[in-house]
Amino acid sequence: MIRIGAIVLHVSDTDRASAFWSRALGFRAGSHPDFLIPADGAATRLHLDGSDHTHLDLWVDSAAEQASEVERLIRLGATRVDWEYPDGADFVVLADPCGTRFCVVDTGAAPARPGSGPADDSRS
Repeated sequence: MIRIGAIVLHVSDTDRASAFWSRALGFRAGSHPDFLIPADGAATRLHLDGSDHTHLDLWVDSAAEQASEVERLIRLGATRVDWEYPDGADFVVLADPCGTRFCVVDTGAAPARPGSGPADDSRS
């Protein structure tokens, strides 16, 4: 089932933002200090990034589910974004009908981005 796994928040200073947001929300740092995890692990995670745009990471559990959800979202009005994917990318970049980008991430895949694997509490 597709779900909001993380909100990727563009910030100008990840250290200051991490200190503020971890205290404000009661989150703890994940295996990467810019990935903030709810203390109980149940809520959506917050990933702080100084170079990426603010966007949602929608999580699915397998490549088959990812393909199905991407097609469903396109039928709803999303469009594929021309993106330079790394080898073994676990995500697909789409844009909603207003042009806002978001990712559909296969949490069952080996991560293409360091520190973003499903086994390491820092999924992006």
